[in-house]
Amino acid sequence: MLSIVRGAWKLLVAIKDGLVLLFLILFFALLYAGLKMARVDTSFPASGALHIALDGPIVEQPHSADGFSRLTGSAGPTEYRLRDVVGAIEGAASDSAVKAVVLDLDGFGGGGQVAMERVGEALDKVRAAGKPVLAHATYYDDDGYLLAAHASEVWLSPMGMVGVTGPGGSNLYYKGLIDKLGAKTHVYRVGTYKSAVEPFIRTDQSPEARAASEALVKAVWGSWLENVAKARPRAKVEVYLADPLALLRGQGGDTAKAAQAAGLVDKLGDEIAFGKRVAELAGTADDGGPGDFKAIPFSPYARRHASGQDGQVGIITVAGEIVDGEAPPGFAGGTTVANLIRDALSDARIKALVLRVDSPGGSAAASEEIRSALVAARSQGLPVVVSMGNVAASGGYWASTAGDVVFAEPATITGSIGVFGILPSFEKTLAKIGITSDGVKATALSGEPDVVGGISPAFDALAQASVEDIYGKFIGLVAASRKLTPQRVDEIGQGRVWDGGTAHQLKLVDRFGGIEDAIAEAARRAKLSGSAARGRYFDPEPDRFTQVLAAIFGADEVSARAAPRDWLSLAARRQQQVAQRIVADLQGLMDGAAIRADCLECRAFVPGRAPAPATNSGWLTALFRQQMGS
Repeated sequence: MLSIVRGAWKLLVAIKDGLVLLFLILFFALLYAGLKMARVDTSFPASGALHIALDGPIVEQPHSADGFSRLTGSAGPTEYRLRDVVGAIEGAASDSAVKAVVLDLDGFGGGGQVAMERVGEALDKVRAAGKPVLAHATYYDDDGYLLAAHASEVWLSPMGMVGVTGPGGSNLYYKGLIDKLGAKTHVYRVGTYKSAVEPFIRTDQSPEARAASEALVKAVWGSWLENVAKARPRAKVEVYLADPLALLRGQGGDTAKAAQAAGLVDKLGDEIAFGKRVAELAGTADDGGPGDFKAIPFSPYARRHASGQDGQVGIITVAGEIVDGEAPPGFAGGTTVANLIRDALSDARIKALVLRVDSPGGSAAASEEIRSALVAARSQGLPVVVSMGNVAASGGYWASTAGDVVFAEPATITGSIGVFGILPSFEKTLAKIGITSDGVKATALSGEPDVVGGISPAFDALAQASVEDIYGKFIGLVAASRKLTPQRVDEIGQGRVWDGGTAHQLKLVDRFGGIEDAIAEAARRAKLSGSAARGRYFDPEPDRFTQVLAAIFGADEVSARAAPRDWLSLAARRQQQVAQRIVADLQGLMDGAAIRADCLECRAFVPGRAPAPATNSGWLTALFRQQMGS
């Protein structure tokens, strides 16, 4: 007995010692984080080049990795907030300490054409201030080259390549897999062009979806070429793409020299040669080796030049997939965004709202939750202005109907006014392994949707009627907002996706302009001036543990692994996202919102993200989950 007591006491002491040790580790980790932040913020050289090494995509709102992912280093590539990048670059234009701006794009993950054009405008301001902008990469894709075109010097690794290809490509179709599994997809939709369901019911693209995609790709590509031609007139992009093999042969098979011959790049050189060139402009690092220049690191510089939060125009961001309920940063949780709108509304200093949308849509119910919160703000006299980023389609457009005025860019992807529902059933799949079902029903809808025994025609009819009703509501909201007849909205709706220029002609948006134009319009409507006319962002906060780990390890030090350095591997990185899409699409079929205002084509224009949190609701989803759990 005494030995048992002694053993228990040792266990309690060990637990106590462990807790004390854990507390001490946490204390010193926080102390280290504070010291690190203070040291980073004061470790700038007196002058030098602003070094922007982008090791991930530029996004409207970075998604928040959970604390465990940060701790284990599996959080994925760093995401850079668009307004932080723009703010740092524009700050450099007027900062006498910054002698040049350097873009290191080897690990760059893109960010969408509208975002790239906005960063390009900021780079133009640096050049207008008489400061050089230099870009270097081993591989330039469409987004990377759109940035590089705004540089005064474009460098390419001698082993590198300019891999501009233009928008478009293949979608994934799962009908063959679904048929092999013996599963069945029940689709309820309205809209000739609502192609988001096609991967689950077809093996290829429908003629209607193809026609819409061709028009969209042509418009977006035209905007890209126009922007590059204006920024870099000597770049012969179309000649380069017309017969790249002939140009390559003319340069002895050297991809880098072929790009230089076409005027796409100015100089060929490795990182050391590039660094020496920057050092000529900004000075050599005091303790560096060959090619090391006086570098002002981007992240702390961006923190110093973050946009002020003292304005009276509240800015709410709808970024990423729109999902039901609460969601972390980087996803637009309907409840989360609605609560942020209410937070702004309860702040007496906020006199107007700007809704910044960069989303292909998602849950129809969550989109309506966001729209309703904006309507409540308008009913209390606050002007609401919508600013569309890369994508504001389907559910993103649904939420936008609450705006007094809507801004977009010519390359914005918008529209996709349509609704669909989709549910899988597995009666044939289970029958293959000897599982069948039978039972008694009180009504035709008892036990529906029966994903094991097969969904009944009565339930199919009910679900289709519900989707048609939601589509009718969508049409009505757009008609009232855009002052168009429901018949006209139905004509330009049908799930079709439009570029911003065409959307403006169709009166789906009011004006061309970016977030700054939207803030200025909101301030004008609220009769604000001076510092009051500036914006104040209302963003969801990550959990405390994640914030602590982000402070400890740094926002730029959570990448899963270093980016590859050869151009072929860099080009292939995007194909890795295809596998992630397959998993996410299949997970979404099983666990996502059943009734959606979503856009398939638009997802190609959105930077890669993690799968959305499975917090979707809605009556069709709830019924499906109930049956799966029974």
